[in-house]
Amino acid sequence: MKDNGHHVLDARGVVLGRLAVTVARLLRGKHKASYAPNAAPHNAVTVLNCEHVRISGSKAVGKVYYRHSGYPGGLRRTKLHDLMLRSPATVLRAAVRGMLPRNRLRDGFMSMLRVHANEGAVCR
Repeated sequence: MKDNGHHVLDARGVVLGRLAVTVARLLRGKHKASYAPNAAPHNAVTVLNCEHVRISGSKAVGKVYYRHSGYPGGLRRTKLHDLMLRSPATVLRAAVRGMLPRNRLRDGFMSMLRVHANEGAVCR
């Protein structure tokens, strides 16, 4: 059976971390018998309805994302709840990115991920 390498997942009602694990495994190609850790298999993954993903526990108000502008006093904090309202695709992409290996292949894996906030809109 020939695998075309494109997977479509529905995130409605799925816990964020469990979805990110599944997406990371598909992007790396660990579901194939021809898996090699040093090769990028070019598996495309499309996630639909990421705005309806579930957040378990008290992470919605407790989890904080940090970024720094590079200037003194430039530390910015964003709570998970606020980021889900503004850009749910960013939350999913950050979760998947954290589950991929930190090497040269990670940017290639992330470029094969497409995220849609709902059925029709493209968030990239």
